[in-house]
Amino acid sequence: MPQAWLLFALMTVLFWGLYGVLLHGGQLGMGDPVNGRYKAFLWVGVAYFLAAVLAPLIMLIVTGSDWRMPGRGVGLSLLAGLVGAIGAFGVLLAFGAKGSPAVVMSIVFAGAPIVNALVAMAWHPPAGGWSAIRWPFVLGIVLAACGGTLVTLYKPTPGGTKKPAATAPTDAANAAAPTPPSA
Repeated sequence: MPQAWLLFALMTVLFWGLYGVLLHGGQLGMGDPVNGRYKAFLWVGVAYFLAAVLAPLIMLIVTGSDWRMPGRGVGLSLLAGLVGAIGAFGVLLAFGAKGSPAVVMSIVFAGAPIVNALVAMAWHPPAGGWSAIRWPFVLGIVLAACGGTLVTLYKPTPGGTKKPAATAPTDAANAAAPTPPSA
């Protein structure tokens, strides 16, 4: 499949887009306003173990991989996992500090590509130097920041529950009311 990378990237968009809402739901579902976020994060860790330890271990065994792993690759991979986990913990702390999933995740998903682009360019400077950066790239960075800001500031408010319609008086209210005289 020539565009498999795009399918996998869109799969990541879908799953990471669900992440914040599900994580917030897990935190609230713990029924513990003080420690619910830590309990939810514990289960995120269990899920990471299942998906990020067992699955690649099985793939390495099935594909007959050798077990040589250079220190640089191991170190950067561990650092990547650490910053990813700390980022996930930061999301939970933001929820615990009264941030809504829509706002927190909009900031995260607008800001992370900007950080990624800037760090990647610092790590691997563009060919031709910094002056070779074209205006559409700079515009993309600005638009990403503006998009995150606009989504954060103007997100729709949740619908909530409707107020119940006026109901007929209850039997207790009828019993307490004086009875009109009979004609």
